[in-house]
Amino acid sequence: MATAQAAKAALCDNLQQLQYGFSQHHKITELVAERSRFVDQLLLAHWQQFGLQDSGIALIAVGGYGRSELLPHSDIDLLFLMPEHAGAEAEARLSQFIAFLWDTGLEIGHSVRTLDQTLSQGRDDITIATNLLEARLLCGPEASFDLLYDKIREQEFWPSSHFFSAKKAEQNARHAKANAFDLEPNIKTCPGGLRDIQTIAWVAIRHFNAANLRELVDHGFLEPSELTELLSSQDFLWRLRFSLHSITGRDENRLLFDVQRQVAAMMGYQDATQLAVEQMMKHYYRTVRQVMELNEMLLQLFQRATLGDNSALEIQEIDAHYQRRGSSIEALDADPFQHPEALVNLFLYVARNSNIHSIYAPTLRALRHARHALQQPLMEHPQCREAFMEILRHPRGINALSLMHKHGIISAYLPAWRNIEGQMQFDLFHAYTVDEHTHRLLLNIEHFSQQEQRDEFPLGSILINQLPKKGLLVLAAIFHDIAKGRGGDHSKLGAVDALEFCKLHDMNSHDGRLVSWLVENHLVMSITAQRRDISDPEVVAQFADKVRDASHLSYLYCLTVADICATNEHTWNSWKGSLLRDLYFSAQRVLARGKEKPVDIRARVREHQAKAKKELLRRGIKEKSLDTLWQRFKADYFLRYQPNQIAWHAEAILKHRQDEPLILVSKHMTRGGTELFIYCKDRPRLFATVMAVLDNKNINVHDASIMTTKDNFAVDSFVILEQNGTPVQALSRIQSLRKTLAKALSGDSTKIPKFRKMARIMKPFSVPTQVTFLPSQKHSTSMMELIALDTPGLLAKIGDTLYRCGITLQSAKITTIGERAEDFFILQTTDGQALDEAQQHQLTQALISILSNQQT
Repeated sequence: MATAQAAKAALCDNLQQLQYGFSQHHKITELVAERSRFVDQLLLAHWQQFGLQDSGIALIAVGGYGRSELLPHSDIDLLFLMPEHAGAEAEARLSQFIAFLWDTGLEIGHSVRTLDQTLSQGRDDITIATNLLEARLLCGPEASFDLLYDKIREQEFWPSSHFFSAKKAEQNARHAKANAFDLEPNIKTCPGGLRDIQTIAWVAIRHFNAANLRELVDHGFLEPSELTELLSSQDFLWRLRFSLHSITGRDENRLLFDVQRQVAAMMGYQDATQLAVEQMMKHYYRTVRQVMELNEMLLQLFQRATLGDNSALEIQEIDAHYQRRGSSIEALDADPFQHPEALVNLFLYVARNSNIHSIYAPTLRALRHARHALQQPLMEHPQCREAFMEILRHPRGINALSLMHKHGIISAYLPAWRNIEGQMQFDLFHAYTVDEHTHRLLLNIEHFSQQEQRDEFPLGSILINQLPKKGLLVLAAIFHDIAKGRGGDHSKLGAVDALEFCKLHDMNSHDGRLVSWLVENHLVMSITAQRRDISDPEVVAQFADKVRDASHLSYLYCLTVADICATNEHTWNSWKGSLLRDLYFSAQRVLARGKEKPVDIRARVREHQAKAKKELLRRGIKEKSLDTLWQRFKADYFLRYQPNQIAWHAEAILKHRQDEPLILVSKHMTRGGTELFIYCKDRPRLFATVMAVLDNKNINVHDASIMTTKDNFAVDSFVILEQNGTPVQALSRIQSLRKTLAKALSGDSTKIPKFRKMARIMKPFSVPTQVTFLPSQKHSTSMMELIALDTPGLLAKIGDTLYRCGITLQSAKITTIGERAEDFFILQTTDGQALDEAQQHQLTQALISILSNQQT
């Protein structure tokens, strides 16, 4: 008798042969079928070995195995169809057979049922019913299988219309749980994945009693070109899944970061201008977009065939060529896209009619034919340009552009768009492909105009309605990332593309220059707000000088906010919103006042002191005590903090014992975050210690202001947020934080708390440490930018390195972009001077050494 170990070895040998065939570029359909054939042979041989051939039990393959489609580690779905009275001996042998299969290492999914039990459970469960549709007899009584086959194809078992509705609902529920453009997609269940192809096949099998997708062509339901697209997409997704199974050694369907590079290598991609992994993912995202469009069109056609309820949809005439059917636009002409401009005009109708949200399936099929037949970009036709510009200018133009993006018409119009379709960046910051990110940016611009968004975007909702021409903002959005992936500065390259586009479309030179300027400078406001000290009047003045006027400022603010919100679901938070609003209003004041009236720094210090003192005197603080305290503080302190913060700090310090650290956590938001204020006798590694504690508490630091009094007390404040971008507010969380900080700051100053472990999702990434010193307007300070992998304890390590190099930190702006930390520091030597070249070099080498080692 063959042992389970021998069967296991045979399965492993078969896998190695399949993997060799994959490396030799054998067709994936042959490899999938070969795995199924091998498992068939193994099951049949051992079915006889266990003496089950005369048991009256039918061994039936169902599900994917029933389709004869097995990837290396796919589940083996089996139905053991039992006779009414199988007998104890047959049941015992069957149990031994199932145990044997498990011992071989096969992932068995099985059910043991009689015919009546099978039909009863199938009627109650759409998943069981679907598996049964693909049933295939391996061995056993043919009469039993034939009876089952006939029964499940009777209309009473699952009427075609009910089956369609159930599968459509199932798909909708699945799509609601995932995004087609996830960074780590599930290639089986995500929108556009293998399940969407299988759903089409299942509905077809039920309605037409078809054996496979190919038979739909014979039924006149599927066109040959559409079949080719579906099978080509399926082949690519199978190759991905084959690679995933082979690399992970299990039934893995998620393209996790950990394995994406390995999968790309196994699939034959090689690094070039784009990384191999980015090339593979670009193919993946384009494939799922294609499957999604076909799935939508074919299921809509099935709905007409099975439910026949389209006649009940409201019909509204648009003109002689189009009508609205329900929420879809329908062409009335037999061949509606004979002329290229008709492809763009279709979406102009969409912009003009707020009740249209989709394209009726027969019209979509005609559009696909016309799109594939195009010989040149649509924008080369004058009439297409005229229609496109009208869409841009229309109040609901973005709704039309969204549908144009979905159905490949933006790329048919604008060749450069095709280059960014499906293009991903192998990082944790950009959650979407470049084209999908831009699409979401456009939707965000549309959201600014909606009443329900005013609480989240109070300034954006005002400015969007004040822009002279909203279409210019929309055009800048379309071009802002269009040059990504070409190499070089995508902002500058995109600005050139935008200007050429504006000229081709006969826009006036002022509008063309504005669009081009927005594209070239679309990152300037976010960089200034998040990575510069915007409390410094000189920083604001330089930004205002670049913006030039209030109109440019308003356009840039709207583009910046929409861009940040479209990057991923977690990037936008109240902290960033507050920073951008502060920068907007500060720059607006500079532009209104003019450069000839610079800010009087001393007047601002006196103003802040006076306002804070007035409030403190009202609270009963003695003026003499206050003056004595403030004499110990340097002027920069009163410039950096607002009067309410100064009053809060002063009152707490005057009521606190000087021999232990004072730790305050604000009850109210400061610039969209929580202010953590620390006052204590200055000590070595204070910044590093605080950073280590916050990191271990899983708290993000976004801003740090590091000062000392004239008598060497630390006056440090930090803007902190939870990981999800919300302020730190829970009382228990605050109490725990204060207790841990107090203990750490009262202990040994030579020791820094240990760091937490690196998260799984970070491990595949590597970011070279870069240290850059920037020109500083203040001769007594140095400005340093640092880019590094965002590992646990990063800021603590930076702080410790600064201490060991004899460098004093004045302030920091902390920006995390996915796996990258992009931080900005203002530094001084211990004697209050800027760093000279030798000191800059020493610090650079020390930082690179300590931070590069953390990645190994």
